[in-house]
Amino acid sequence: MRLLFLTHYFPPEVNAPASRTYEHCRIWAKDISVTVITNFPNHPDGKLFPGYKNRPIQKEIMDGIEVIRLLTFITPNEGFFLRTINYLWFMTAAVIYAFFSGLKFDVVAATTPQFFCGMAGKYISRIKKKPFILELRDLWPESIVAVGALKNKFAVKFLEKMELRLYRAADKIISVTKSFKNDLEKKGIDGSKIEIIYNGADLDFFKEELSIINQDLAEYLRSGFNVGYIGTIGMAHGADIFLKAAETLKDKGVKFVIVGSGAERQKFEKEIENKKLINIRIFPLQPRKEIPSIIAGLDLFCVHLRKNRLFETVIPSKIFEGMAMKKPILIGVNGEVREIIEEAQCGLYFEPENYKDLSEKILFYKNNPGKIAEHGSNGYRTVIKYFDRKSLADQFLKVIAGVSEKK
Repeated sequence: MRLLFLTHYFPPEVNAPASRTYEHCRIWAKDISVTVITNFPNHPDGKLFPGYKNRPIQKEIMDGIEVIRLLTFITPNEGFFLRTINYLWFMTAAVIYAFFSGLKFDVVAATTPQFFCGMAGKYISRIKKKPFILELRDLWPESIVAVGALKNKFAVKFLEKMELRLYRAADKIISVTKSFKNDLEKKGIDGSKIEIIYNGADLDFFKEELSIINQDLAEYLRSGFNVGYIGTIGMAHGADIFLKAAETLKDKGVKFVIVGSGAERQKFEKEIENKKLINIRIFPLQPRKEIPSIIAGLDLFCVHLRKNRLFETVIPSKIFEGMAMKKPILIGVNGEVREIIEEAQCGLYFEPENYKDLSEKILFYKNNPGKIAEHGSNGYRTVIKYFDRKSLADQFLKVIAGVSEKK
């Protein structure tokens, strides 16, 4: 069987969509032929990663996966207009390539975000008369409306109609949360074609700890009680809560470390400098292979999104990485992800955007080291039982095979 998978993001980019897609495709490539169409790596800063040039087409083999990178409209992950051009450019390039290249495949799958990547999968499916699987990682356009990036009511209505057509066109939809499936069913999408396959962690990957190349970061992690956030520093993530908590806890022996980049990073760096905070540092994105070592240097692993009803439907995949490294999760997201953490007894919930609540939960752990070990072990056992990437990839592959057989 030959699978064509479309993704806006792919390694060496290190965000959640890139990691999930790569880990799944690497596992699938042991049993089937997998081709990935993607961009040249530049997310989130809009700068090409070392070793790459923005060419019309570049092909490479990565762990048995044929990776096809197409000429990319490169722009930082900020600003609605330029990012929209970036999404539309990829959609157009992917469709044109699939039509004219003679590429052979039996099933096409596409993942969101971004929405237009899903649309590319739909158009390729129709042109080539092949079954289409949509992996739904985000509700769109709701997510961009939630962070205030899109306010034009006409544009929102137009995109909502496109969204429904996309869902209806898919032969199967893979939802990463129960909440997304419920939302689609309320919109009239047949629930029988929606499968829930959660995010998870590659347990083999998170067993291996390598030296941290950034010596400044390595030194910062060597001492103190470290609370960490790793990921995008964007409009939805509300990273200013860490600055406020750091100011509150500056005399309590608590240090904060943020590793990532995004639209809000420079603003927060200026705030840290203006407030002369010495117990919080922001470090740039680090190579994916070093993430286990960075998490190992933390005492607590923090996940936060701004207070918004839409975000109660999401499960940030980084929680599974913290759990795989036996770190308690401080979860500042209500809804389904809070239920996972509390049922597993592997962390504590704090109210989103409430830095006082976050500070209190941090001090609880600092004063109760036994709970750190207990909650860390609970999280690890939960990942092994329910969120092992290998098992989740096998579930996904069965869906791919089922769709292929029906056609």
